[in-house]
Amino acid sequence: MARGRLRIYLGAAPGVGKTYAMLAEAHRRTERGTDCVVAFVEHHGRPRTEVMLHGLEEIPRRELEYRGAVFTEMDVDAVLARRPRVALVDELPHTNIPGSRNAKRWQDVEELLAAGIDVVSTVNIQHLESLGDVVESITGVRQQETVPDEVVRRADQIELVDMSPQALRRRMAHGNIYQPDKVDAALSNYFRPGNLTALRELALLWVADRVDEYLNAYRSEHRVSAIWGSRERIVVGLTGGPEGRTLIRRAARLAEKGAGGEVLAVYIARSDGLTSASPKELAVQRTLVEDLGGTFHHVVGEDVPAALLDFARGVNATQIVLGVSRRRSWQYVLGPGVGATVARDSGPDLDVHLITHDEAGKGRLPLGRSARLGRSRIIWGWLTGVLGPALLTWLLTGAAPEVGLANDMLLFLALTVASALLGGLLPALTSALVGSLLLNWFFTPPVHTLTIADPENIVAIAIFVGVAVSVASVVDLAARRTQQATRLRAESEILSFLAGSVLRGETSLEALLERVRETFGMESVALLERADDVAPWTCAGGVGPRPCRTPENADVDMPVGDHLTLALSGRVLPASDRRVLAAFAAQAAVVLDRQRLRQEAGRAKELAEGNRIRTALLAAVSHDLRTPLAGIKASVSSLRSDDVEWSEEDRAELLEAIEAGADRLDHLVGNLLDMSRLQTGTVTPIVRETDLDEVVPMALGGVPEDSVELDIPETLPMVDVDRGLLERVVANVVENAVKYSPKGTPVLVKASSLADRVEVRIVDRGPGVPDEAKERIFEPFQRHGDSPRGVGVGLGLAVARGFAEATGGTLTAEDTPGGGLTMVLSLPPARGRGPERPELPAAVTS
Repeated sequence: MARGRLRIYLGAAPGVGKTYAMLAEAHRRTERGTDCVVAFVEHHGRPRTEVMLHGLEEIPRRELEYRGAVFTEMDVDAVLARRPRVALVDELPHTNIPGSRNAKRWQDVEELLAAGIDVVSTVNIQHLESLGDVVESITGVRQQETVPDEVVRRADQIELVDMSPQALRRRMAHGNIYQPDKVDAALSNYFRPGNLTALRELALLWVADRVDEYLNAYRSEHRVSAIWGSRERIVVGLTGGPEGRTLIRRAARLAEKGAGGEVLAVYIARSDGLTSASPKELAVQRTLVEDLGGTFHHVVGEDVPAALLDFARGVNATQIVLGVSRRRSWQYVLGPGVGATVARDSGPDLDVHLITHDEAGKGRLPLGRSARLGRSRIIWGWLTGVLGPALLTWLLTGAAPEVGLANDMLLFLALTVASALLGGLLPALTSALVGSLLLNWFFTPPVHTLTIADPENIVAIAIFVGVAVSVASVVDLAARRTQQATRLRAESEILSFLAGSVLRGETSLEALLERVRETFGMESVALLERADDVAPWTCAGGVGPRPCRTPENADVDMPVGDHLTLALSGRVLPASDRRVLAAFAAQAAVVLDRQRLRQEAGRAKELAEGNRIRTALLAAVSHDLRTPLAGIKASVSSLRSDDVEWSEEDRAELLEAIEAGADRLDHLVGNLLDMSRLQTGTVTPIVRETDLDEVVPMALGGVPEDSVELDIPETLPMVDVDRGLLERVVANVVENAVKYSPKGTPVLVKASSLADRVEVRIVDRGPGVPDEAKERIFEPFQRHGDSPRGVGVGLGLAVARGFAEATGGTLTAEDTPGGGLTMVLSLPPARGRGPERPELPAAVTS
């Protein structure tokens, strides 16, 4: 089934008549015999819009009840069952009432389109999602109902419904948009002339961009290569030199003279990578062109003029701005240059502007090719190219004068190749020139003159010079290619490490900055940031002695966005190294964002945990505190009542209930206070040597008699603990064990020494705890199984574990052989004590 087509009437502002235009289109289609229905149209009480509904079939709406009121929405199922050719759906960004088929009306429309039904809909420019912030800054009103831009962009047809601000305000004043009681407020707020003008401009620009997309798609489908000057597009050709800033500003002024002018700056890089502009200068020019509202493009091409013209024609440009050539007069012998070639081949559709600048005619910037070979190699290359031929001439004339001219030429050729291998092209050319002169003077008859008697020797000398130059060029190119390959290999290794660190999730900013410092041999590296363009720089992270505090004080700075930069001090980096540095700078920005997101996540987790604990605490207060309070109050009220004569037994029972409730409250409040101390980190243990047989029996005072069986050997070593905290730990764990133990089965509290630890095991024969819940029972406000709320708020074990860890011990849960649960409290032995308790003197034991 073919997908339906979507047509949208885009309104510049509310009340411009988009719904009226949609209904008029429906009447035209109906008159032509098209099956057209009204799926949902809201006339908002406007008489003229309501009249336009007459004569059109309307699909009954679906009624939904929400918060005690009845609302109507489009019945998608009814429309799908009716299957019209065209459906009218008003207000595309509308949010459906909860309980509807979809959350948004545009999602309903997507279903209709998928079913092959054509849809005509409406939307105002202020409801586009991408323009929400802009509209709010203009009108002061945040649109709550929005539609994704992509939904509107996918429409097969978009028709702008526009009206001048003055005409729209007149419609408002005549009561054709809002009710009379709302007109004055609307005219003085949302419908001010400035607001309407700004919304109108937004709508026109948005539709213009959409029309531009249609035009590009049409040109691509029909392979139209000719330039259609629908609006001024100015391409600026950059070389990476400082004159590029002048060209960009000049192009921006040209674009301002025509409505809707656009500036596109482009840098053409050769694919061999042997020549490249300064990355820092290109970054500055990129920022400049983007600040002026243009775009920056990086294109790779062998033939710079051809690549520039292809790019200009591809973007449907109307003008090209180039700088006057930097060549000197004699260099035009080598060719006409980029500017002249572009002007010659541009054709009648493209205007080419040649802009003068301060660098014109000063010669090309040094490309620094020979510098890639190293200073020592260059020196040896020049020595070989200049002194080598002289030394070879002395050896041949003195030691081997009868070698022959052919062999002499081969030897000089070998020397030229050697100088090319060492120093590059220029030393090799010098060697070829000096060698040819020496060959002519010393070895070509007649000797000691620059004349050549035999024509064959002239040919031989010429061939020697040609071969020498050719071989030198090839050797130089191979040497530079090898150097380039070595550099690219090093860069790939560095970038591979960087990518690996990203995949491994390494997020230490200092480690990354230290890696930058080591990789580029710098003294210090700092990542600087600021809030805006005028705010002072702050150091987000730095390594090395005295990191830079501002980009101006750095030897190298690599911007990352508008308000973040990587500053390095120690030496000036060559342009070829800045590409890798840019990757490190981008990764540093990512690491910084990741660290801050982690911190935010940690704070959010703490807040969520705090909220969870507060919620559980409120639940505990609402029941577990109120229950004993209610019992105490009831008992006290009964005792104070004069209507009933209580017997002594009744009074004792009521007093016992009051005492039990007070004890329960005291225990509960104590646990809550202990938990709050653990959460805030204010537990400060006082550790000292302690005998377990002195503390453990005291912790059993709150449990019924005969409910605990105690086994604490006197030979146990002493432990380093806080006596008060240890008593609370044992008391809470034993109380929990007694609570779940069967009646008549005592809980066993047994202590023993194991390796370098002392263990206290609290063993019960209760129902036990499954393995997956053994850790969960130590969390705050946890009750195992279906324990009723009256048994406590679930803090006893959480407090016990917290106090145990505060004293250097651990508290874990194990299964009791045969059924039940065993709590294992592991404590550190006292330092300096042996495994056995020392025997007391006889006088003390007696």
